[in-house]
Amino acid sequence: MSEFYLYFSLGLQHILDFGGYDHILFVTVLCGIYLLGDWKQVLILVTAFTIGHSITLALSVFDRIKVNSPLIEFLIPLTILLTAFSNIINKDFSSRFRSFSYLMALLFGLIHGMGFSNYLKSLLGSDNSVVKELFAFNAGLECGQILIVMAILGISWIMIQVIKVKRREWNLFLSSAIMGIALVMAMERLSSI
Repeated sequence: MSEFYLYFSLGLQHILDFGGYDHILFVTVLCGIYLLGDWKQVLILVTAFTIGHSITLALSVFDRIKVNSPLIEFLIPLTILLTAFSNIINKDFSSRFRSFSYLMALLFGLIHGMGFSNYLKSLLGSDNSVVKELFAFNAGLECGQILIVMAILGISWIMIQVIKVKRREWNLFLSSAIMGIALVMAMERLSSI
């Protein structure tokens, strides 16, 4: 098995691991308000998130930043909470809201990248030649995110087009449910800061 495939698989498994469902929740709430026809905007959104987490993941792996794990583990559910809240208060889905969403995805990606960093650093050890492995891991994460996005867009399509739930009601249901889960996660992690 090639090293690229190994790290690609590890990135894919890491994002799709239900034990670390906080990342799945974030990607879900980030793209859950979009429709299947909005796939271009969703691709830009997920790419902004990937750029953000790739930057901090690389900075951490190359020891340019130090990660306070308990603080990051608390901030991750806060990013989910803020994204869900933003979805809930959004009523018209304007282009201004989409621009804000792209910026939010990029910034919150920085935080999520720090959450991935300790896991990846433990895999890489002290080897100085990690660029290919870092790229492969990020490529695996991106593919996993795309799988999550496809599933969520498919579920949203079924809810809105087949079951005939109004888009706003679906947005409120999905965002509120994820917001509740994220609130519990944040409260549980607050004591370890």
